[in-house]
Amino acid sequence: MLNSPILDLRSTAIEFLKQSPLKRLQILQTLGIARYDFLTQMRLNEANITCIMRFFQNPSQLKFPNLVGADLSGLILDEVNFIRGNLSRVNLQNSSLLNADLLFVNFTKADLRNANLQGATLNETIWLDTLVVGCQLGFGIGLTELQRKDLQRRGAIFNSSIDD
Repeated sequence: MLNSPILDLRSTAIEFLKQSPLKRLQILQTLGIARYDFLTQMRLNEANITCIMRFFQNPSQLKFPNLVGADLSGLILDEVNFIRGNLSRVNLQNSSLLNADLLFVNFTKADLRNANLQGATLNETIWLDTLVVGCQLGFGIGLTELQRKDLQRRGAIFNSSIDD
């Protein structure tokens, strides 16, 4: 038999994702995690139910965003703070993360095709098997020269690069 607390957590996550952005923000404030206001934009789907369950499992112990496998495609996430976030296998296709704080973010196997990360701070980021075709990175603040060349080779666009 399935564990009842897990089912309750799943039901809570589904109910959260059914709410309006304003109601979601109020819930996040009640839990003390309103700093993760990007959760107000997420669509109701299986990937995001799982993600929300992780956030709600122990909100008082939440330090860094664990977004493994989440669907954030097409969202406006400008100036978001994902510092030390685990964005492995996250779908950020066609999303805007202008001027985002992405220090120490793990993008392993993430989909950033056609995403816009111009002005984002990218120090110590991990790009293992990340899909970056059409991803706009501007100067790519914080990227090493090796990372910049690798991402460019894989299809990322450096709009302000002298190599374009």
